[in-house]
Amino acid sequence: MSSTPRLSVGLPVYNGENYVAESLEALLGQTYEDYELIIADNASTDGTADICRQYAAQDPRIRYFRQPKNVGLAPNHNFAVEHARGALFKWASHDDLYARNLLEACVEALDANPQVVLAHSWTAIIDGSGTVIQANKYPLVTASPSPPERFRSVLFDSGGDDDGGVIRTEALRRTAMKESYHHADHTIIAELALYGAFYQVPEWLYFRRDHPERAERAFPSVRSRCANMDPRRADRLRHPVARLYAEYVWAYVRAIRRAPLSPADRRACYGHLVEWGWSRASRGHGYRAEEPSSSLPPPHLTSIDAVVAGRR
Repeated sequence: MSSTPRLSVGLPVYNGENYVAESLEALLGQTYEDYELIIADNASTDGTADICRQYAAQDPRIRYFRQPKNVGLAPNHNFAVEHARGALFKWASHDDLYARNLLEACVEALDANPQVVLAHSWTAIIDGSGTVIQANKYPLVTASPSPPERFRSVLFDSGGDDDGGVIRTEALRRTAMKESYHHADHTIIAELALYGAFYQVPEWLYFRRDHPERAERAFPSVRSRCANMDPRRADRLRHPVARLYAEYVWAYVRAIRRAPLSPADRRACYGHLVEWGWSRASRGHGYRAEEPSSSLPPPHLTSIDAVVAGRR
């Protein structure tokens, strides 16, 4: 690895002792090696710290940081970006798995396509034991050369895990980063889509684990999800639910205002946002387009031991 790594991988974690070692093995066994691994431990109270320190002592690519208190998921994610030294950045999850060539394939895609700001692969879903239970192809049109078309697709279409892609760090730092209102994970992707196209490697190289402790399952209400993102959101007086929704919509407006768009593209994006707002109002606050159709995993993914690095 060079003194300044090309890629920074940020691994925010809180009480992840069940899966973090498996995820670290998958990341450290990648075919692409010019990266640093930034572990941002959000004051875990289980055995996470001990596990991460053991790995950091064994591999110089790892930089381990521990928050003095639980700062919330969003600030902890942003902390990893703030400490990144690479021109490329990827958020990793402590409970997910990665094919050996995921990083290599994404970096190659970015090198070959300078107009692309984010590269990822198709997603397969695994259960708590690591068995593939679902595999989806990518349904969005974020590869379009048109910023308004990319923006509209992110607004109206569901699917993909673009927040886990390899992103150009400069573009990521121009966004509002991770925030803590309702569906803040959607707005950052929409903003990135205004800066450039995305590239999807047409293979299942990313394995997202679905288990009861995963954040979207463990925090079912709007307030609980937002408070998990930032503990200050638990204050009902300062942060009523109406504000959590309003900030969500306003974030899209801010993204359009900030992005380097032509006047025509900016007007088109505002038009898509108005259309999206009317569609949500007519169908209810919880409306989003239907999830992409899923399929059973292809035969070569029935066992991922052969494609995931470091499985033990």
